[in-house]
Amino acid sequence: MAPDEWLPRARAHAERVARFAEPFVARRNAGKKHPIEDFLFTYYTHKPGQLGRWHPGVGVALVGHDAVERLAWKHCRALTDGERAEAGLGPADAPGASPAVVLDAPAYAAEREETIRFCGIILRGTAARPGNFGCFGLHEWAMAYRSEKFGIRHEYLPLRLGADGTDRVVEEHRIRCTHFDAFRFYSPDAVPLNELQPTRAAQRELEQPGCLHANMDLYKWAYKLGPAIPGELLMDCFELAWRVRTMDMQASPYDLTDWGFEPIAIETPAGKAAYVEAQRGFAAEAAALRERLTTALAPLEAELAAR
Repeated sequence: MAPDEWLPRARAHAERVARFAEPFVARRNAGKKHPIEDFLFTYYTHKPGQLGRWHPGVGVALVGHDAVERLAWKHCRALTDGERAEAGLGPADAPGASPAVVLDAPAYAAEREETIRFCGIILRGTAARPGNFGCFGLHEWAMAYRSEKFGIRHEYLPLRLGADGTDRVVEEHRIRCTHFDAFRFYSPDAVPLNELQPTRAAQRELEQPGCLHANMDLYKWAYKLGPAIPGELLMDCFELAWRVRTMDMQASPYDLTDWGFEPIAIETPAGKAAYVEAQRGFAAEAAALRERLTTALAPLEAELAAR
């Protein structure tokens, strides 16, 4: 990929990231919190600086002197003279030759084998299951169940229905969360109320495409696969996760009106209908991203199969 193609893409990626990362960094430096907009930078482990690095994906060499700094990046290497000849670049030591840098896919696959295999299992397994669209976001309510006894995760946010009203919503609904990383934050007294008891070991059998958290986690699988995932796909997953998190908190027991977010009152028929409509829309978007991630993962899986 020539500089006049990849440099604009790298700059566009950095600008796309900055719209989300710069306000977060400013808040963090000021000691302020945002209940929605901080989540992707605090719950997930990918730092803003890491997110800002654009990668072209597997099998794409970046040509030009601006690519040289990437030789210091983990898992990147210069093209061999044989690869340069195939690309019509000529030897690296020829006068005026342009550097060319590519992801070292075999080395990366060997080092990240467990992650690659797990991501493939999760992505394909989730895609193959039917979606559950009857959860109504009750995982957030279960986290706040009996808050007067256990407290709440977001202590600076008021409960929209108060502690007693929140408890009633939990007790009057069927709770069937399939996602371990939501279930593990349940209030202790809410744990036995969940029809399922998700575990990390069972994650590969339970993930399903209607789950908001499973769809947010597409961002996690994208960044865990790191430089093997094109930057545009990574940010598509990030932006979906951002919108899903927004809806997740609007449907939660917390009152976010002072933050500019109207509630989705899932304790009412109208609120349930609004939740399911949005949930189905997110599931459709996530299905397309899940397919793109699976496609991007395939060359790494091929490297593992060839070993």
